[in-house]
Amino acid sequence: MILLDTKNKKPLYIQLYEQLKDEILNHYKIGDKIPSIRKLSNEYSVSKNTVETAFGQLYAEGYIESREKVGYFVSDLLLDLASAPVKKEEKVSQKIEQKVLYNFYPARLSHDSFPLKTWKRLFIKAMDEELDFGEYGEGQGQLGLRQEIARYLESSRGVVCESAQIIVTSGFADSMGLLSEILKDRHSALAIERPGYYIASKTFEEHAYDIVDIEVKRDGLDIEALEKSSAKIVYITPSHQYPTGVIMPIANRNRLIKWARQQDGYIIEDDYDSELNYTHRPIPSLQGLDKDDRVIYVGTFSKSLSPALRVGYMVLPKHLVLKYKSLFHAHFSKVSLTTQKTLELFMREGHWERHLRKIRTLNKKKHDLMLSSLREHFKDEIRIVAQGGGLSILIRPTFVLDLHHLRARCMDEGIKLYLASDIHGDVYEAIRMGFGGLSFEEITQGVKHFKEVWDKQKKSCST
Repeated sequence: MILLDTKNKKPLYIQLYEQLKDEILNHYKIGDKIPSIRKLSNEYSVSKNTVETAFGQLYAEGYIESREKVGYFVSDLLLDLASAPVKKEEKVSQKIEQKVLYNFYPARLSHDSFPLKTWKRLFIKAMDEELDFGEYGEGQGQLGLRQEIARYLESSRGVVCESAQIIVTSGFADSMGLLSEILKDRHSALAIERPGYYIASKTFEEHAYDIVDIEVKRDGLDIEALEKSSAKIVYITPSHQYPTGVIMPIANRNRLIKWARQQDGYIIEDDYDSELNYTHRPIPSLQGLDKDDRVIYVGTFSKSLSPALRVGYMVLPKHLVLKYKSLFHAHFSKVSLTTQKTLELFMREGHWERHLRKIRTLNKKKHDLMLSSLREHFKDEIRIVAQGGGLSILIRPTFVLDLHHLRARCMDEGIKLYLASDIHGDVYEAIRMGFGGLSFEEITQGVKHFKEVWDKQKKSCST
């Protein structure tokens, strides 16, 4: 039961967030559906904005996930807690509430990396620009923001587009949901990387598409296997394959574009963390190589600015913009007007590029520290399987070690680990050592403490 006190000085959205989190930890199971925003708004007589803000915080912290046109569910990233062995008389909630000293969450920015002072100032400035709260916003997103996104993508990612081709979305799942509707009248199958990003396959599957898994090799997606498949749409992460980190070479990119042209098909290019590359200059987008309007470019502000803002975008080929408008003539962007306007000012005044330089430098230092700490403490006991970009480094033991038992043991010691198999099952396994949400001291001390638990687990396996 949720109780909101309007006389309490604590904002309603924080009260709601805290009580929903408690409900999730103590009464929900992985995959359980959370009551809808509308239902909670009506039931507790609070605004939808209050509920959306609470949900945004829960989403940012990994407690819930969004499924397009379905709702919010308890995230499977909590599987690491559920998989720990629990005594019969011990409640799972007690295990969850144990204090975490080092949380190696693989997709999180540190709370102090967000430019809060600048954002507050620009938010006030946005409110002073006579925003019209009496009308619906533009369906594709506000023109000013779309113009800034187009300018940024052209200069930094080599994306060839106009503001009219951009759709502002409330995140990746929203983008995939819109795309699945736009493409479904001519296509019934989606090819996807294996291993790959499960949200893409889940979303298209929920829209009745057949999912065709295509293996990822050393040079990225197995294009020969794709050519032999029945699929005419493919979802890929060519600049930093998720989760392996493989970069698709230029020859394969050209071959992929040729395939799309011959099949009258489409390539969905997810450029999810292109700004966070630490070993070389960012790889130009696949979309920029395309001369046939066959690439749909998808991006987000979650990895470099904030996942809590829930802002993403798509760049559609021009002929698909017409299809979007015919299907979604009554569709309105789910991103609030104030967030869009503030982000527009943030980009227009140069803060976005300055922020990117800062966040890239900060996370490169964290990445390098994590990498050196792992090598120092683990030496030849681990193999680095993915590094050089994003917010985590992936490792595997060089000997047989039960990673689920290791994770449970780590949790007992206040160390929170994440395994790739939680998302990818038997297809792909690795320990995901996230560094983005940790301080420099937490990285060094956390890795050292992790090695101590590792040694205990290794010793118990050998006896």
